[in-house]
Amino acid sequence: MKSIKATKVSAPPAWALMERNLFELMEQSARLFTRKYTERGGGTLLAEDLDDLYEQFYNYSLFYAMGAADDMLDIHLHQWNAATRISDDGIRHRPNIHEDFVRVYRPSIHNEFWNLDEAAEWHHLGEGGTAFYHMGLGDPTISENVRRARRFAAMFIGEDPEAPNWDPKHRILRSPFHSSQGPKLKADTTFANVMLLGGRRLGDPGNYYGVRASLYPIVKHLEARWFENPERKQQILSLFDKLVMQCDTPSSLGATALVTNAYLYTGDDKYKQWVLDYTEAWMERTQRNGGIVPDNVDANGVIGGGREGVWWGGQYGWTSYNGCNIMQNGINIGVECAQMLSGDSGYLDLLRSQLQARLDQAYRREDGQLVVPHRYGKDGWETGPAVEAYDDDGIGMGQWSYAPPGPMAGQEIMHLYHASMSREDYEMITHIRDGEVERDWNEVDVAVGEKNGGQNEFARFQYYDGKNPDWPEKILSAEYQHALEIYQRIRLDERSKDEMIRTNEFPYQPVVTKGLTQVTMGAPQTIYCGGLLRATVRYFDQDRGRPGLPPDVAALVDELGPDRVGLQLVNTHRGETRNLIVQAGAFGEHQFTQIRYHEEGRDADTVTPIDAKYFAVGLPPSTSIRVEAGLNRFVNTPSYAFPWHGDKIPVPFQVP
Repeated sequence: MKSIKATKVSAPPAWALMERNLFELMEQSARLFTRKYTERGGGTLLAEDLDDLYEQFYNYSLFYAMGAADDMLDIHLHQWNAATRISDDGIRHRPNIHEDFVRVYRPSIHNEFWNLDEAAEWHHLGEGGTAFYHMGLGDPTISENVRRARRFAAMFIGEDPEAPNWDPKHRILRSPFHSSQGPKLKADTTFANVMLLGGRRLGDPGNYYGVRASLYPIVKHLEARWFENPERKQQILSLFDKLVMQCDTPSSLGATALVTNAYLYTGDDKYKQWVLDYTEAWMERTQRNGGIVPDNVDANGVIGGGREGVWWGGQYGWTSYNGCNIMQNGINIGVECAQMLSGDSGYLDLLRSQLQARLDQAYRREDGQLVVPHRYGKDGWETGPAVEAYDDDGIGMGQWSYAPPGPMAGQEIMHLYHASMSREDYEMITHIRDGEVERDWNEVDVAVGEKNGGQNEFARFQYYDGKNPDWPEKILSAEYQHALEIYQRIRLDERSKDEMIRTNEFPYQPVVTKGLTQVTMGAPQTIYCGGLLRATVRYFDQDRGRPGLPPDVAALVDELGPDRVGLQLVNTHRGETRNLIVQAGAFGEHQFTQIRYHEEGRDADTVTPIDAKYFAVGLPPSTSIRVEAGLNRFVNTPSYAFPWHGDKIPVPFQVP
C-alpha cells in the first residue's frame, strides 16, 4: 500500500475543530440518550411500530464507521437486537397513551424480520433496513449479521419457501407489502380505508398522512363511509386487494439494497443478478409505458392490469399524498445498487428519465420560481393542489395533505449527479438553479435533521461549484446547533421512566450524520428510507485496526470531479501521530489512479501513480495535508471488507 506523510505544521482550520467537536458532542449525547430512554437490557421505552424502534439508533454504526467511539457500535448492536427481540411474538403489551389513542408493542417479528400481520412496504421496511445495513460498515465479521443478511435476502429472491414474495416468471414482487411469511395479498377494512382515504381509524374525518393508493378508474369517487354498506364494503375490499395489494410498484426497488447488502458480505453472484434483473424489469416497463414509470403492474406483470390500462394509482405512486417522492426513493436506491454492482451507469437512466419528465412539465410562477409537478392523475400532470371532498354524510375527507407542485427537491437530483458526475446531470441541476427564486442555495437549514428531502444538498453542490466557499463551516455549525439542542433537551428531561412510558414522548435521537457524510466522504446523505452509504472516499484507523477517522483527525473533501477527488486531512492533536487509510468509495468500488500532494521544502508537488483502492497517510502532531487523487469510478467489486481482510471477510462462523 502506498504511504505518504504530512509535513506541514499549522493551526487547524475552523472546520476541522468543528468536526471533532461534533463527534464529541454526539458521542456524549448518544450515551445519555441510551441511559435515559432504554432498559438496561436494551429495549427502548418508546412504543411505536417496528421501523420506528430501529430508527431510534439507526445510524450509530455509520457514526462509528466515520470515526466515533467504539461504544457507538456496541450501543447499536445492543439496541437493534433488543428491538428485534422485544418485537417478537407477544413479549410486550403495556399500553402507552399518546395523542388520544393507545399504542402498544405489537408482535411484529418472525425469523427476525417483519411478520405477515405487520407486513410493510419499502418506505417503512427501508427505514428499519438502513439500521441493519449500517452494521456492515461498522463490522462485517459478525457471524449472526452475515446469516441474517443471507436469510433476509432469501425472502426476496425466491429462496425461502416460507416467504414467497418473488415471482420469477413475471419478475415482480407480489405485493407492495412484504414479510418473512410472504406477501400480504388481502387487507382488512381499516387498512384499506387508511390507504384510500387517510386517517387512523374508520370514519376518522381527518387525514393522518393522506391518500396513498387509488382504485381509479374502476372507482372514480369513493364515498367517506363506504364500509357501512356490507355489499359496498365487500366490493371495495375485493377491488383493493386486486388493484393494490396484489400488484408490484417501483417503491419496492428498495428491496435491491437488502439484497445488495447480502452481496457486500458474501460476494455471491446470485444477489447481484437478482438486483440487476429486478431493476431491468422496471426499466423495460418504463420503456413500454412511453418513458414514464408505471406505479402498478398486476399479478401477471401487466401495466395497469385490472385498471383498464391506467398506469397510475398504485401504492405510494404518482397519485399518493406526496406524489412520486416515496416512489422515487425506491427508484433511486435501485439504480444506485445496480450501477455499483455492475459498473454500468446506464441504469441511472431510469431515475434520470423520471426527473426529466417532470422538468418537461415545469412552469414558472409570477415571481419567476420554477415549479415542478410531482403528481399525475386523471387530469394529467397536476399543476395545483388536489382536493377531493367526500361528504356524503356531512364528513369532510378533503385530501388536505396533498402537496402542490413546487421547487424540485434536492435528494434525487443530487444523488443522480453524484452517481454519474456527468455534464448532462450537472446541466439539469443548473437549469433548476437558474429557475430558483424561493430558496437560497448557499444556506443550510439549522433544523438539519435526517429527513428533509435533501434540501441541504443544494448548499453542498454550490460549494463544489465554487459558489459557497464557507459551506463546510456552515453545515458543521448547523449540525452542531441541532445536536446541541437535542442534547440539552435530553439532559433537562427529569421525567421518571413510568412517565416516559405513559406519555410516549421522546426527544429526537441525537446522532445526526448528514453533514459528516457530506463533508468527510464527499457524498450526499444516505437515502433515509433504505439506502446504502454513498461515498467518494472512506477512512480506516490504521493503528487501532478499525473503520473511521482516527481520534483527533478531521477530513474534508474539497473537490469533486468525474475522475478526481480533493481531500484535506488534519491532525488536531499536538503530541500524537495518527495513521489512517483512505479507501476509494464506500465499499472499495472505485480505484485511485495517482495521488498529488505537497511536501514542505519542495518547490513542486509530488505526483505518485498508485492504481489501487487504498493509500495510507501518516499525520504527525499538528500537521495537515491536501491530497488530490485521480479516480476511476465503479471499476471494482464492492464489498464490506476492510483493507486488511484480503479476498474474503473473516467471518468466524460463516455458512458456506
